[in-house]
Amino acid sequence: MSYNPMPVLTATSMARRRQALADVQREKEEEEMALYTQQDLNEDWEFKIVRSSTAAFRKPDVLKRLLEEEGQTGWIMLEKLDDSRVRFKRPRSAQAKDAYLPEGVDPYRTQYGSGPSQSSAMVLVVGGLLFLTALAGLLVFIYVAP
Repeated sequence: MSYNPMPVLTATSMARRRQALADVQREKEEEEMALYTQQDLNEDWEFKIVRSSTAAFRKPDVLKRLLEEEGQTGWIMLEKLDDSRVRFKRPRSAQAKDAYLPEGVDPYRTQYGSGPSQSSAMVLVVGGLLFLTALAGLLVFIYVAP
């Protein structure tokens, strides 16, 4: 009986593919939801969506903290799209104050908490651990079994 590591690699590949498809779908949905009026565009506003990969905005205290943090840089909440996404706007004139923000404050951040790259890393770590566990089981089977 031989061990084939492909299922673990395939599962990791499939997880990445599902994540990429979900990202494309989410972007398409956001484009359709974000209908700006001509007045919004004429008044020189900037827009952004802040995302959480953990649905953190379902908790009122986390949402309140996000609004306070974004408020420091002049962003105003337009709508909570869901527990993972909040849409903001701010006047372009607020850019003039960006140079005076405390160190580490990014007025253009779009990720709250751990980002997608950390989620992808977690998938790789879990996949690697599954692979090593399967490999250890194979070695035990080969060398210990009669």
